Parts: sequence; structure tokens; C-alpha cells
Amino acid sequence: MMSKLQSVTKMVLLAALAVALCLGASCKKSADTMKPAPQTKQPGPATPQKEAQPVATEAPKPADPAPAPVAQAAGGAKLVPLSIELPKPMFVGTPQDTKVENLEKPLGKPRPPFLAPEGTVLLSKGKPVSASDEEPIIGDIDYITDGDKEAADGSYVELAPFVQHVTVDLGKESEIYAIVLWHYHKQPRVYYDVVVQLANDKDFVTDVKTVFNNDIDNSAGLGIGKNMHYMETSEGKLIDCLSQGSPKARFVRLYSNGNTSNELNHYIEVEVYGKPVQ
Repeated sequence: MMSKLQSVTKMVLLAALAVALCLGASCKKSADTMKPAPQTKQPGPATPQKEAQPVATEAPKPADPAPAPVAQAAGGAKLVPLSIELPKPMFVGTPQDTKVENLEKPLGKPRPPFLAPEGTVLLSKGKPVSASDEEPIIGDIDYITDGDKEAADGSYVELAPFVQHVTVDLGKESEIYAIVLWHYHKQPRVYYDVVVQLANDKDFVTDVKTVFNNDIDNSAGLGIGKNMHYMETSEGKLIDCLSQGSPKARFVRLYSNGNTSNELNHYIEVEVYGKPVQ
């Protein structure tokens, strides 16, 4: 009886196990069927591609600069650098203890080229010269236009003290563009009351044009000037007449009234540049 009961119990248990296994497999299958299907990722908007960079190449060489425009005078004439032959320097530097009122500062470098109308010539070379002191202390008056600009002995003329002047006769009326003046440049000096005038009247009574005047107190009796005193150098003093309207004249007169070394007046050379009036 007991053995039969055990057999029945065993069968019931096996049947229950079989049912449980079937239910488990069925539930798993049902769960698998109920599980949502995996979604396929939809393609998004296209990612913009980075713009391709140009391949680096050697930069083109800059073109040669265009030539500078040619300077022109008021009348339309072409301006070119004026060729001025300079003597050799006789001293280096500028003394710092020269106490002269209204003294311009030295450039410390060569003077820039002066632009003059094309065809400008040296009008004064070899032209006759007269002076207020007819009997110079040293030298001859014609030294002033002989072309020798050196400061050595035998190259300059020495005139008496006080106000003196020299006059260059160009021979005919001319357009004056520039005047270059050398007093005495062997030593650093400043000459006083330097006045330069132009005229067609040899006596300088009528139609006189003053193109330079550094007389600050009218001690020369020609009026108070607005130009500055300057130190003598081998470059000489260039007076720009072109910017003053290129005055026309036959005679050029130059005044001085002693210097910082003594009361005498000296001239080495006077050059006048321009064109004869046709």
C-alpha cells in the first residue's frame, strides 16, 4: 500500500514538473514575442563636410614699385637734382660753445639735393665781380667766381671790417633758381648780417628783391631779416630762390658784417644757378 502511494506521488510530481516546464517555455516564448522589435537607427541629416583648404603655394613676388612721379615747377617744368660740386671739408663737427642768437641747428647729415628745373645752368662762373672794398686786404675780387671753393690760402678774398658787399654781374637778365654762398669754411664761423639781393639795376635802387636776410637788428641798414644765422661749412649756404617765384635779375649782391672770429669779411665763392631770359 505504501509502495503504491509513493509511486502515485512520484507520478504526480513528474507530471507537475512537466507542466511547469511547459508553462515556463510558453511564458518565455510569449515574452519574446511581446518584446518590441529593435528599431533601426534612421539616418540623420548629413554632416556638412569641412571646406577643403587651398594648397599653400609660394606668394607671388610683388611687382616693382611704380616710379615716383616727376616733380614739376609751377610752370610745369620738370625738376631734377641740381649738381653742385662741393669742396673738401676742412673741419669735422660743430663747436658747441658758439653763442650766436638765432642760430640754426646743423643737420648732422649731408644737405638733401636741391631740385631745379631741367636745363638749369651755372650762370656765375667767370662773370665779373665788384666790391664795396675795392682794395681787398687779401686776395682778388675775381676769386669769387673763379670756381675754386677750397678754404686754402689763395682761394679767398678778405675785405675790410664793417658792412661790405660784393656784386656779381650775370651779363643779362636771368631767372634765378638758387644761390650757393661760401664765406670761409676752414674754421667754424658764423657771419653776421648776411643779406642777398637781386636787381636789374646795377646800383640796387629800383626793383630790388631780397631773397635772404639774417640781420636780426637792422645793423646793416637793409631791414630786419627773418632768416637764421648759420655755421659755415664746406657745403656753403644754399638759398632757395625757386620757391620765391624764380625772380628775374642780372645782378646779385651779397652783404656781410664781420664774423664770430673777427670783424673782417671773407668770400671764397658765389654760385648762381638759373636760366637766361630769352
